[in-house]
Amino acid sequence: MITFGLIGCGRIGQMHAQILMRDERANLGAVYDLNEQLASEISQKTGATFCRSYEELFDKNSVDAVLISSATATHAGYIEKAVASGKAVFCEKPIDLSLDRIRSCYKNIKSAKVPIQIGFNRRFDPGHSSIKEALDSGQIGDLHQIIITSRDPEMPSEEYYRTAGGLFRDMTIHDFDLARFYLGDDPIEIYASAQRKIDPVLMNEIKDYDTAMFILCSSDGKQCLINNSRTAVYGYDQRVELLGSKGMLQSGNIKSNQMKYYSGSGTEISKPYLYFFVERYQDAFAAQLVSFIDAVERGEPIEVSFEDGYKALVIAEAAYSSIKEGMKVPIDYSW
Repeated sequence: MITFGLIGCGRIGQMHAQILMRDERANLGAVYDLNEQLASEISQKTGATFCRSYEELFDKNSVDAVLISSATATHAGYIEKAVASGKAVFCEKPIDLSLDRIRSCYKNIKSAKVPIQIGFNRRFDPGHSSIKEALDSGQIGDLHQIIITSRDPEMPSEEYYRTAGGLFRDMTIHDFDLARFYLGDDPIEIYASAQRKIDPVLMNEIKDYDTAMFILCSSDGKQCLINNSRTAVYGYDQRVELLGSKGMLQSGNIKSNQMKYYSGSGTEISKPYLYFFVERYQDAFAAQLVSFIDAVERGEPIEVSFEDGYKALVIAEAAYSSIKEGMKVPIDYSW
């Protein structure tokens, strides 16, 4: 059994705690959060030890792995501390909002003997992973195009938007990771187009965007189109389409049930999409932790590495460069 220490007890941390409690191979042994009330509540619900400092958690010999779901600015530091204490690491994305900070973190942990996994959960979604398996088996022949649609049901809070690091680093970074996942290679160039359509006043003030499209291309000419919107009035819209020489694969949206209603006023009336990422990607969140536990138990390679986390942010920064220059730009993955 693997004993976890949880750092960060907000919404994502609480969800991770619930997932760990359901896995018979995992034990939630310790929790820490700057907000002691949150950490205390999870401690009482799970029986995990309530730590009043992160040092207390890292010092626990009983903790085998650290799950980091705290504020983004703390991720790199906690990864370094976990590695120094010899504990496996699962860290929510992104590693950091600064490539320089990620590079310095990598220098400090590159000789680490412990597994480090980054939380790009969408790779583990049952639909998204199934079309990857079908692609790899040759079901649609040679891959030509990828279309990734990711649209939020509503704008996040202004407080969140001001600290999230920008649309490309916060939201699209998931899609950049998916693009690499399906391409099986690193895209070499990107063209980005972004606008302020939903809340132009706020977006102008914080110099960010709420509506965007991206075209990425691999070295052998495969294309990937990503489209993002911070508001889709019909729900959380999450779709992937792969077009190949022998056919097409799709992974679509999920509803609470698949019932359709037909009447004189409309046809195929059905339930709305699951509302947001916690509901939509619930299975994916669980599957990524299963994958991590498998790797730790068996000494197998991690499925989503520190390097994957770095490269997704590299693409995000290249996208911002494309916006600034108004043209297609190359993507440089050098450390």
